[in-house]
Amino acid sequence: MNASPQPQDSRRGLPAMWGRALLLGLLLAGLALLTSSEAFQSQLRRVLDAAAPVISAHPFWGAVLFVLLSALSAMLAFFSSALLLPVALQAWGKAVCVLLLWVGWMLGGACAYGIARAWGRPVIRRLTSASLLARYEERVSGRTPFGVVLLFQLAVPSEIPGYVLGLARYGLRRYLAVLALAELPYAVGTVYLGASVLARRTPALLGLGAAGILAGVFAFHLLRKRLGARPPSG
Repeated sequence: MNASPQPQDSRRGLPAMWGRALLLGLLLAGLALLTSSEAFQSQLRRVLDAAAPVISAHPFWGAVLFVLLSALSAMLAFFSSALLLPVALQAWGKAVCVLLLWVGWMLGGACAYGIARAWGRPVIRRLTSASLLARYEERVSGRTPFGVVLLFQLAVPSEIPGYVLGLARYGLRRYLAVLALAELPYAVGTVYLGASVLARRTPALLGLGAAGILAGVFAFHLLRKRLGARPPSG
């Protein structure tokens, strides 16, 4: 019996999946070391003390800036809003930070979707990984089931799904529902990671980070199985 090409194709992502998990694990270990470092905490406190009066004087525009930078981080692989999180936590607290981060990521995903749908491949190839884009563009279409698209959003780097689904002309309302469901737990986890750094709770930091990495690996495993069972879109 001839082997099906789909499972072989789906295995292409395995090295990338484990490489990404390893990188995240190393970053988590580094963050845990920084959290326990007196020198790092001292520098962080200086930054927070310097930022506090600026945020207090401009609370609305500070929140707008944080949302916009979070949106940018959801669109570009090389940009992250995580460095701003301690300042945001100090200014607004955990609940508001979750909301602002979630809104920013929703905005970024919607913008990525709109750019792909309006301007197509020539523009988005300048904004994201061409190899990842090509890999998932073969497997995801406007007819892909909601649950598979949710796994897709949960499992792959956040800047990829909006572009792929915009190119596939996946329904906007369905995509926004997927985006809202997928980004909320990540927003909660990210904020609590940041709060653990500020409070110097290293065990909580390691536990939350490890849980997030394992959840991502599991989501990718499920996605690979589901996409491997589906023929390429065409």
